[in-house]
Amino acid sequence: MLLPLSWSLYNNEPSSTAFAISIAISLGLGLLLWRLTPVGRGRLSRREAILLVASGWLLASLFGALPYQLSGALPSFLDAYFEAMSGFTTTGATVFTSISTQDQGILLWRSLTQWLGGMGIIMLFVALFPILGIGAAHLVEAEMPGQQGERLTARMRDTAKALWLIYLGLTIAEFVMLRIADMDVFNALTVTFSTIPIGGFTPTDLSIGAYNSIFIEAIVIFFMIAAGVNFGLYYFLIWKRQPGRLFSNPEFRLYIFLLIGAVLLINLDLIRNMVPEMSIGDAIRYGSFNTVSIMTTTGFSTTDFNAWPAFARSALLILMVIGASAGSTGGALKVIRLLVLAKYTYRRILLAFNPRAVIPLKVGGSVISEEVTSRIIGLAILYLVTLIAGFLIMSAIGLDNLTALSSVTASLGNVGPGLGLVGPQENYFFIPSLGKGVLIFCMLAGRLELFTLLVLFTPAFWRWR
Repeated sequence: MLLPLSWSLYNNEPSSTAFAISIAISLGLGLLLWRLTPVGRGRLSRREAILLVASGWLLASLFGALPYQLSGALPSFLDAYFEAMSGFTTTGATVFTSISTQDQGILLWRSLTQWLGGMGIIMLFVALFPILGIGAAHLVEAEMPGQQGERLTARMRDTAKALWLIYLGLTIAEFVMLRIADMDVFNALTVTFSTIPIGGFTPTDLSIGAYNSIFIEAIVIFFMIAAGVNFGLYYFLIWKRQPGRLFSNPEFRLYIFLLIGAVLLINLDLIRNMVPEMSIGDAIRYGSFNTVSIMTTTGFSTTDFNAWPAFARSALLILMVIGASAGSTGGALKVIRLLVLAKYTYRRILLAFNPRAVIPLKVGGSVISEEVTSRIIGLAILYLVTLIAGFLIMSAIGLDNLTALSSVTASLGNVGPGLGLVGPQENYFFIPSLGKGVLIFCMLAGRLELFTLLVLFTPAFWRWR
């Protein structure tokens, strides 16, 4: 919170007091916990790591909510917690009814929470503090399950450092490019802090559309796509000088193919149904930006895609479920899991007429183990069940079907804006308290990819030793 505090002090904003108090509370309670916690010996177990990661994210959002409430920007603690959780999980759903009227310190804090949560709060501390090396692998696996937990180096701490350096490099590069595009320092900082983690917060009420600059939109598109790539591939590209690992990667190729295909289909639908309301050039411009934004789960917008034709809106809803690459800062199911599920389904079709055949499931020449396959299938089922349960609850509290479905889909996929009453030019302020609680759960479950959070609700987890 030191950066937004300094910014608020420099601009003589009243929110500086809220940041100072929040820092004091966070430091005081943190030191108290440190003093009361006995020094342990040995390595962290997987169970301890899961509990530490889940509680760490809940507490980070709790302390992150303090500046919103103490400054009066969001007097309701539930709203403040919603905004903080949306930030740290890089969801980008907001309860602010007016963004541009807030103190710059508050707006900077919103974007900074996304930047901190993008690569992972626990991943940051694994990279910085050697003491966490005793259980770093379990911690990173719990925070970034599946493909994201891939170890690129012999030590997990070195892997965390490498990924954070790539993350920092992309951040600096986008900030410089936005400054070249004549964006002022504050806007360049906040937009960059929200783009690289694929978050979606901006200091404006109209998102990226408020800048009305093709150059800025092109820069943001490039970095949204770049942030949606598995960061491990950048490691092999930069450190190992192996560009072939990037271009031969099946997930990367499918990711680019789906992006291009979605952009073309949505652009054609807009040209077919929205012209002459908008020019062909505007249809391509708006269609391309918002399609990339939704598939990468960023959540930026340059127009109200809530008013688009039915096919385009339906396509965006599907893209919210697919998401970007595993190992990226994006949310949702991820492209690699879609690929494995498709190959698994095809194998089951072949086995229907030849049940004794041995057909290995391969991705990029590598055989996918049955353990990994079952984990992906289990995650997909859990994702669907959570989506349906959330939709039913949101419908039960009085939301129309489109708003209920898209709000849960956008929260679970860490996208942010949805359709209906939670569209890109709307907000989540009107959602009842129960609904906000459901969406907070969906945001965290989506960010930790369900297993880490849902396992806490199983009695066996608490009995296991």
